[in-house]
Amino acid sequence: MTDYRINHMPEPLSPELVQKLQLVQTATVGHFRQWGFMDRGIRPLLRGKRVAGVAVTVAIPGPDSTLLGHALGLLRPGDFVVVDRLGDDRYACWGGGVAASAKAAGAVGAIVDGPCTDLLEIEEADFPMWCRGLSSITAGWYNLGGTMNHPIACGNVPVLAGDIVLADEEGVVIMPREEANEIADKAIALQEMEKASRPEMPAEETSDATKMVLEAINGRT
Repeated sequence: MTDYRINHMPEPLSPELVQKLQLVQTATVGHFRQWGFMDRGIRPLLRGKRVAGVAVTVAIPGPDSTLLGHALGLLRPGDFVVVDRLGDDRYACWGGGVAASAKAAGAVGAIVDGPCTDLLEIEEADFPMWCRGLSSITAGWYNLGGTMNHPIACGNVPVLAGDIVLADEEGVVIMPREEANEIADKAIALQEMEKASRPEMPAEETSDATKMVLEAINGRT
């Protein structure tokens, strides 16, 4: 018997939280938080995108994308699809048609821990995607089972349905929902502080880093 395990859809995010998170750079979060970041193999297909949404998790095996096709019919505005390929890096489960369907449902983006296909169609759909490159070999509907809105792993990070996903050109970070407001506030404050402390430095002035290096060198002589 084919085994499908499907939980309820997670609670949507408030528009206020989404708006706040979209101001946050993942690299800023990386200044003060060291966990929840997907590995560097997960890369964006489109440039200049920064999106935040609620994780809808899907785990599907190797050549099969049946459950992903089912999931498309359940997506809502603000959802961020996160797909665990269970170690497969051969079959592309996501292409132009899937991207168009997800966008039409209101999904804000998707991450696949494996390859995608139909790059040009994904670009034309202007659908934010993160994945592990491209493949011409595609998955199909073979009814092999899978899970939806159960815990998964993606980019070597555990992801729960309802977690917050923040993704941009620098990377992807997963946050527990209950910590997202605090993380966003801290990151925005840090970005504003960095911007305020970055005036034009006169050519004759020396940076603090250079002063430290020169003091260390002079101390050895």
